Amino acid sequence: QVQLVESGGGLVQPGGSLRLSCAASGSGFAMYDMGWYRQAPGKQRELAATITRSHTTTYADSVKGRFTISRDNAKNTVYLQMNSLKPEDTAVYYCKLTDVLLRAYWGQGTQVTVSS
Repeated sequence: QVQLVESGGGLVQPGGSLRLSCAASGSGFAMYDMGWYRQAPGKQRELAATITRSHTTTYADSVKGRFTISRDNAKNTVYLQMNSLKPEDTAVYYCKLTDVLLRAYWGQGTQVTVSS
């Protein structure tokens, strides 16, 4: 069993920055693929960024150049650094872990609101 705890969401003005954190319980974190997804009001959940066990990263076109995903295996934590935030980034952001058997685990979500 894996539990994910997210933090770092909040209200920020356009052009501002936030850093989201997701801490995973248990052992084996370094072997898991991680990702950040987001769901805006009335919209489907979409992928924002992923980072594999080999540290390969992938970004949605909408966040490329503005967001950076990283991981600290010693802390069992994945981060999403969000810069140059836009109102369209407003969403609930979810952390996802995929284990070695391709089982998916989701965090509870953290609200990010970009508004002036």
